[in-house]
Order: sequence, then structure tokens, then C-alpha cells
Amino acid sequence: MGHQQAVLWCGEGMKTDFVLDALEQALYARQPHRMGGLIHHSDRGSQYVSIRYTERLVEAGIEPSVGSKGDSYDNALAETINGLYKTELIYCQSWKSREAVEMATLDWVHWYNHWFLRT
Repeated sequence: MGHQQAVLWCGEGMKTDFVLDALEQALYARQPHRMGGLIHHSDRGSQYVSIRYTERLVEAGIEPSVGSKGDSYDNALAETINGLYKTELIYCQSWKSREAVEMATLDWVHWYNHWFLRT
């Protein structure tokens, strides 16, 4: 499994441009070309299987891995992190604004990447 970290990107809609922007941010922040052998796990959302997104993964040296319909095994780690995030942060209170959720999410991702993964 190697080194893992949650990467956060906030925005509206799940269009190809949005997920490409998130990918570019992750590539810049993590510089995966140094690690090699990276695999990008995702579901079959149209934005993740688009030609532009798939081509960018290949350009970055990342192997795309898309689970079959109804198969969550490839995406199990990501789904576990999402579940932990929702249980520990999102579902335990009501939110007054989207901005409040975004700020709390920033704090949670920092905690996850710097404290949770070290325990």
C-alpha cells in the first residue's frame, strides 16, 4: 500500500475540469513522479473515465484502475477514509454553511495526514 495521504479539493460539481484541477493540485503537492508505480483507484464516474482525465494520468505516469460496476474492492481504502471523515466530522453536527464544512474539512484532513496516519 505504501505511503498514503488524503488530498482535499473543494468545489461544486464533479465535471472533468474539476477533477482535472484536483489531480493537478495533487500532482504538484505530492510530486508522484519521484515515487513511481502509482495507481489511481476510482469508480466509473464519467469524469474519471473521460479521455482527457485518463490521458493526464498516463502523462503523469499513473496507472488508472477503475473497478467494475458494483465492485468496491479497488476503492476500499478511499471508501474507508470517506466513511471515517463522514462519521467523525460530517454526521455528528449540523452545519450552518458550506464554508463552515470546508474549514472543518481542512482541519480534519490535516489531522488525518499528520496525526491519524502516525498512530
